[in-house]
Amino acid sequence: MDTELYHDKYRVASARLRGYDYGQNGAYFVTICTQHRTRYFGDITVPDHDWDRAYLSPTPVAALVTDGWQQIPQRFPFVVLDAFILMPDHLHGLLLFDKPTEPSPARHYENRFAPQRENLAAILRGFKAGTTGQARRAGLPLAWQPRFHDRVVRSPEELDKIRHYILTNPTRWQHEQTAEEGLFM
Repeated sequence: MDTELYHDKYRVASARLRGYDYGQNGAYFVTICTQHRTRYFGDITVPDHDWDRAYLSPTPVAALVTDGWQQIPQRFPFVVLDAFILMPDHLHGLLLFDKPTEPSPARHYENRFAPQRENLAAILRGFKAGTTGQARRAGLPLAWQPRFHDRVVRSPEELDKIRHYILTNPTRWQHEQTAEEGLFM
């Protein structure tokens, strides 16, 4: 079997930072998209055609998802929420891990088949499952893409740049729909 294929069909390469322990303290920038980029969360409203004042006009499921995001620290007390924005078909958020005890220095990470708790994937898996379940019980439509995008934040300058990107995301909605702009532009 070719190592690039799974069941002789396909192989999805990991987007994770090689050798990094996603359970250790640090800042994580995440993007979670809805399945098929369906616009469950509302529409971007642009008052007087002024994109600098653009904002999301939320749907009921948007409130449910926002509430679910805000509840993450209740289940994972080591998580500190930072910047967050909900867009029509995705969300961006910064999660800061502040565990009371951490090995020093940061250890090399080897992915082993063992319970995955208290790491980025477990947190986001719980968030997505919880919000999906709540939406179903409320009779609201919601489906997430199976994966998520992440970036380990590597410096205070990068953290500031990401915060700005998240908080100003509605102002770029029109440009991002045509891929004219991105985080590092």
